[in-house]
Amino acid sequence: MKHRIVVLGAGYAGAYVAGTLARRLSPADIEITVVNAEPDFVQRLRLHQLVAGQEVEAPRLADVFAGTGVRLRQARVTAVEPERQVVAVADAAGGGEVGYDTLLYALGSHGADQGVPGVAEHAFDVASRPSALRLRERLDGLGGLGGRDGSGPAGGRNVLVVGDGLTGIETATEIAESRPALSVTLIARGELGARLSDGARGHLRRACARLGITVLEHTCVEAVEAARVLCADGTVLASDATVWTAGFAVSPIAAESGLEVTEDGRIVVDRTMRSVSHSNVYAAGDSVHAVGDNGRPLPMSCASAGYTGMQATAAIVGRLTGRTVAHNKLVYVGNHISLGRQDGIFQTVDGEGRAKPKYVGGRKAARFKAGILRMSLWASAHPTFGLPKRKHRLAPAQYASAEKAAA
Repeated sequence: MKHRIVVLGAGYAGAYVAGTLARRLSPADIEITVVNAEPDFVQRLRLHQLVAGQEVEAPRLADVFAGTGVRLRQARVTAVEPERQVVAVADAAGGGEVGYDTLLYALGSHGADQGVPGVAEHAFDVASRPSALRLRERLDGLGGLGGRDGSGPAGGRNVLVVGDGLTGIETATEIAESRPALSVTLIARGELGARLSDGARGHLRRACARLGITVLEHTCVEAVEAARVLCADGTVLASDATVWTAGFAVSPIAAESGLEVTEDGRIVVDRTMRSVSHSNVYAAGDSVHAVGDNGRPLPMSCASAGYTGMQATAAIVGRLTGRTVAHNKLVYVGNHISLGRQDGIFQTVDGEGRAKPKYVGGRKAARFKAGILRMSLWASAHPTFGLPKRKHRLAPAQYASAEKAAA
């Protein structure tokens, strides 16, 4: 009986872990199944570019895993039952169950409405490819390319971007640069770029001014309607498209499964990314509450997905083969922020997560960010490249556990 490894989610973390495990473990001993709702690999870090009208590559997962031995199950995860060691899924055929001996949970996150009325009904988001495409279609309908391609102005159409985190900043600047006929407003709950250094914050403000973005600071949105946004101070803002980027949340599936989670639903793990409540369940990416080497929780980010994915892989390989589990570094070095295609900010942070005084801005930062995105795509689309060719056999104890589960 082969040891069944199931990976939930094929984003930056899940695709890497599945491919690496396939390269490092013997197919005579294991079978790896990836469950993902979409057929394509989504470059989530570039969805703001997709929204703005640019083409963003989305490799088919069937091609990504071709020749690796990894099985792809295109289905939506509906539940996890750790005591039975099964995952319930729904697909075009009606769904079913997928059994596992080792589970890697990497379902990521989605946009959070923060309980604000009207967000779900009237706002757009850039948390997934389908939602980004819906927003792109809406912006196309507003004529936002006017003034650049000779089609004329967009008639004073307003786009409101709510949320001044990295996603909000990148979305607002990308739309403003690619669709200059639209009037773009960025709504910040506090001070714009508050977590940046003084120099980087000034660079961000100059970029917004150059792109014609109106910035409203210290503004709290209380409700979203079809054609306007209501603010706590009584201000009413007309909107032809409201983009909600005020935070992210994880699926309730982990909490409902009985796994130990934090208040926000992320899986609590030990230093090796193994669930503290279920020893054959690991987590990586946005779904995990991982404490970094500085004693602070790692933020939801592509970088964190990489570090937690590498650590989960090392732990799974080590434990299944009877080897010592290596401890990979768990760090967060800074933020890469794109401000359109020709500008950006790279802000490093110290061990406490505070911005360092120096930053890199302008085209150099933009090229740096573009290089990271290309590297992330290539690594995700070639998950087994450059890894050791030797495939490890499982330790005898793992055969016994698999046979017991099958019985």
